[in-house]
Amino acid sequence: MSDAHPSPAIEVLEAGQAWETDAVIIGAGPVGLFAVFELGLLDIKAHLIDILDKVGGQCAELYPEKPIYDIPAWPIITGQEITDRLLEQIAPFGAKYHLGEMAVAVEKLEQEDGTTKWKVTTDQGTSVIARCILIAAGGGSFQPKKPPIPGIDGFENIGAGIGVHYAVRKMEAFRGKRIVISGGGDSALDWTLNLQPIAERVTLMHRRDDFRAAPHSVAQMRKLVEEGKMDLIIGQATALSGETGHKLTGVTIEDNDGKEIHIDADTFLPFFGLTMKLGPVAEFGLNLHENLIPVDTEKFETSTPQIFAIGDINYYPGKLKLILSGFHEGALAAQAVFRYVFPDKKLRFQYTTSSSDLQKKLGVK
Repeated sequence: MSDAHPSPAIEVLEAGQAWETDAVIIGAGPVGLFAVFELGLLDIKAHLIDILDKVGGQCAELYPEKPIYDIPAWPIITGQEITDRLLEQIAPFGAKYHLGEMAVAVEKLEQEDGTTKWKVTTDQGTSVIARCILIAAGGGSFQPKKPPIPGIDGFENIGAGIGVHYAVRKMEAFRGKRIVISGGGDSALDWTLNLQPIAERVTLMHRRDDFRAAPHSVAQMRKLVEEGKMDLIIGQATALSGETGHKLTGVTIEDNDGKEIHIDADTFLPFFGLTMKLGPVAEFGLNLHENLIPVDTEKFETSTPQIFAIGDINYYPGKLKLILSGFHEGALAAQAVFRYVFPDKKLRFQYTTSSSDLQKKLGVK
């Protein structure tokens, strides 16, 4: 296993703004990150959009410490380590990141010169216009597992810090709120401890008095309960009350004795884990094959010109769902993207080992 190696800082842009760039990459997992490198070598600027609040995709979210054995030149490397190394590799190219945002729509924009651009819009109101889109969304987008509470959809995303949320984007939005958190893993415990100092009141709910989170976090939570600074209820949420689409006023919980408890609340945060779904990509108007996106094997372009798919989300005969396959696909897709971004320039293939121009881009002295 390689030594710990801190990743470089990345530029995460504020949501709700409008941007324009050369290429948009949907998905900031290893394949999306390496695409930044291949595009950067060709002077193509990129923005990345990912529903997670951090980069690395499945590697960082689902198995950050799991060893990976089939990355060339690394006999063994963890999911987090490969993410950190990729961030170090692409740092010279100054990619911009939109994290905690889901790409929900694409729109074709015909230009006066007869060319086409694409506008990608996220669920947070961000829009990015670019010549090309590279979909590197792995198995799709991470979707929260929802508790089986009737009418829960009507209380989702009704405002910053109010209603039902499955992730915490900005802590400050929850200041002064009455918060009910449901779950027994690290996410539930971490946000309980982080939000308790700024919330009016935090109630943690779990179906049993046994937690899967780090023991230190559980001990901290129990100490806060003993001191009367927060509440712990063993049971499950059965109903939400309030004005659908406008505000949440309470959560009804059935404890393990069958007793019904009503908690006044502005916010309900269920942390039941994540599942993978194709998500809004299915609505982008692309041809699909068993929930995958068919591509050619020359450019990895989809049925729609200027939109590419690389990594586990694409399909072609002989496809292998390996990270190294996605790296190869990203390299070839970048060559095709160049022709759209710079139609009047000649593409001259160069090796990084022998090109002083490429080495300057990489900061090699």
